[in-house]
Amino acid sequence: MNRRGGRIRGQRIGGGPSGDSTRGLSAERTQVEYFCSRGHRCGPSFAVQAPIPELWVCPHCGLPAGRDQDNPPTEEAVAPYKTHLAYVRERRSDSDAEILLNEALARLRAPRG
Repeated sequence: MNRRGGRIRGQRIGGGPSGDSTRGLSAERTQVEYFCSRGHRCGPSFAVQAPIPELWVCPHCGLPAGRDQDNPPTEEAVAPYKTHLAYVRERRSDSDAEILLNEALARLRAPRG
């Protein structure tokens, strides 16, 4: 037991010492700055040979961010949640709905036998 109450302290298994040469070489990286319409700035890094995306999701607010600080992408319009009834109303007119309702009511009211 040690002075800290018997707990073993250290790194994760296989972590090795910092700068361990057995982990392989790190890819050369480049940092790219992105700007959102709310004025946030983020700078993810990419491997040099990787394609750099034009848009990035701002980690601060979730809006799209672009590489041009003076012209950041505009906020995307978020479509409100639609209910099942709203989708049905897009596909059917009121007269079609009336016909379908009357047919369904007639089936329910018909004598069973």
